[in-house]
Amino acid sequence: MPRKLIGDWLSPLIYFADNWTSRIGMGIVTTATVLWIFLLPTTLRGEMQNPYIGILSYLVLPGVFFGGLALIPLGIIAKRKLSRRKGRVPTSFGPLNWANTEFRRLVILIGLLTFANIAIGSQFTYGAINYMDSVTFCGKTCHTVMQPEFTAYQDSPHSRVECVKCHIGPGASWFVQSKLSGASQLIAVTLNTYPRPIPAPVHNLRPARDTCETCHWPQKYATDRVKIFPKYAEDETNTASKTVVMIKIGGGNNGIGIHGTHLGVGVKIRYAPSDEQRQTIPWIEYNGPGRQTVYQADGTKGPGNMAVREMDCMDCHNRPAHAYQLPERALDEAMFAGKVSPTLPNAKKEGLELLKATYATREMAAARIPAAFTDFYKQKYPAVYSQNAALVAQSGKEVLAVWERNIFPDMNVTWGKYPVNIGHTDFPGCFRCHDGSHASPDGKTVTQDCGACHTVLAVEEAAPKILTDLGMAPAEDTKPSAPSGKK
Repeated sequence: MPRKLIGDWLSPLIYFADNWTSRIGMGIVTTATVLWIFLLPTTLRGEMQNPYIGILSYLVLPGVFFGGLALIPLGIIAKRKLSRRKGRVPTSFGPLNWANTEFRRLVILIGLLTFANIAIGSQFTYGAINYMDSVTFCGKTCHTVMQPEFTAYQDSPHSRVECVKCHIGPGASWFVQSKLSGASQLIAVTLNTYPRPIPAPVHNLRPARDTCETCHWPQKYATDRVKIFPKYAEDETNTASKTVVMIKIGGGNNGIGIHGTHLGVGVKIRYAPSDEQRQTIPWIEYNGPGRQTVYQADGTKGPGNMAVREMDCMDCHNRPAHAYQLPERALDEAMFAGKVSPTLPNAKKEGLELLKATYATREMAAARIPAAFTDFYKQKYPAVYSQNAALVAQSGKEVLAVWERNIFPDMNVTWGKYPVNIGHTDFPGCFRCHDGSHASPDGKTVTQDCGACHTVLAVEEAAPKILTDLGMAPAEDTKPSAPSGKK
């Protein structure tokens, strides 16, 4: 660029930059840069575990940095307009040339600062995008709002899968949609207008074929799977039993098994729910190889005003990473895992009573549940308590842990608030369609045959033989019974 043009361009810029607004902007940019340098070692280590440090590093600090940059030209424009209005614009700004040492230093400084600002600004932008996609940001930033979902996520089979893998998936279009949706959610959190609890299901969730099926392939054949359902009675000995079921998962194998029937090759099922949670389904349309059948509940005449949805993974696996349990099931599993000791008399009955009681806050539950569990044994079974004080205390803490994984008073999340559609023991689940009341015009009904989806191998047996045959029986179930008579 010729020297005259440089002077004509730069001299006015230097003159008009001499104002308080631009100086404040320069100071803010400098301060943000220094803070960025101090936080750089922390940001380079990877994902922030502390959400507040992450917010400072990736959201607040970039905002301050870019805000300071914006003040510099705003100050220049403001002073220029003011000078013109008052008629104080100089006719000459003085000669500027490369031989001038001060001018040369200024140009070099501006060039270095521009390069540094671009480097820092791009790192801020990249870091902010990555941070907003992190599990820490999703689960911990809006602590009260997301605490129920984040707690359930940490205890789920998908606890090592980042939130964005399922909620956004690959590609730019859904990334942009998610950020636009997130903006309205941020406003709701700021104004404290968000719903309690968070409504489910999410109606604008990306289709499962773009997210779930990048890891799971429902059309691929899967072998049958044995599942054990433990149960403890509410009696003094916590009488234990097990129900054993073989689940026929299937796949794209001519309609055999659960996946083959519902998501096999050439199969498309549509349905119309009459409620927001999709728990009541009066209308079903089955499209399979060579046939189309419509099933309707009594009194239903077509989908009407109900929204029609094509069935996918999420209609059964509706809470794959955020499942909540009912107290009976949750306590049975805790006892089966040995967290709440089944050797303590009436552990199931007492634990269940404590779980079903009402506590206004999580702090109140944390104070009362372990203490009440311990007091129960101190008063009712003093001998048991004196010999097993540590076991009682630990079991009381685990009863509290069951409550804390499922109940969140601040968000109105209580027992059974979020139905789980897998199975049909705790919630309607499969029976939303397979209830025997959905019929086609020719009188056919959606099958309610238990053997179509699973084979029951044992029902509430103390020591199911099938588990011994399969080598899955716990050690205590295979031990010979103690001799009862004399030698």
